[in-house]
Amino acid sequence: MVYGVLGSAAKAYIDTMSTDQIMQLTYLVLLGAAIAGSAIVAGRKNMGKMAQQAAVWALIFIGAIGAYGLWEDISNDVNPRQAIIDSSTVAVPRGNDGHYHLTLEINNVPIAFVIDTGASQVVLTEQDAALIGIDPASLTYSSFANTANGVVSTAPVTLDEVVLGDITDRSVPAVVNGGEMDVSLLGMTYLGLYNRIEISNGQLVLNR
Repeated sequence: MVYGVLGSAAKAYIDTMSTDQIMQLTYLVLLGAAIAGSAIVAGRKNMGKMAQQAAVWALIFIGAIGAYGLWEDISNDVNPRQAIIDSSTVAVPRGNDGHYHLTLEINNVPIAFVIDTGASQVVLTEQDAALIGIDPASLTYSSFANTANGVVSTAPVTLDEVVLGDITDRSVPAVVNGGEMDVSLLGMTYLGLYNRIEISNGQLVLNR
């Protein structure tokens, strides 16, 4: 009965693994089998010593598997990656600061954004606006917005081309923030181009 439960749990775990993870686990299993085989051949004349060596190698093997799993978790936390799943779906892992970060190419320039579903518009810092060829000094700051830093003036602009992986949008409305802002915000004038926005299991998924 216990074997059946363990077998089902192992099968369920394997079903959730990617092809790369399965290949890496297979490599570790084969490495462990080779080490165990070598220990058996070398220790045929001294079974007690062989058992000790086998126990040591087993602990090393288990530690290697544990370290691999721990490194996967650490690397995902330290360096969360933006993953393009296919031509219409994007999965964004949550960053260490609790926000979702996404880098888009605006007019062929990579610009880092924080995703903000509460923002009605794409909001660019003046620094990012300058990077994509917009001169902040030439803009008309005719609108106002309430932010955590108070009321700021904004200038309407149009982003000629916005590229995310295989997804390209043109003539996307945005505003340039005339106040202090550390990072540009990706609001609903862009997010609204997707049919579905879902947050689950530490990921934000955009789907068209």
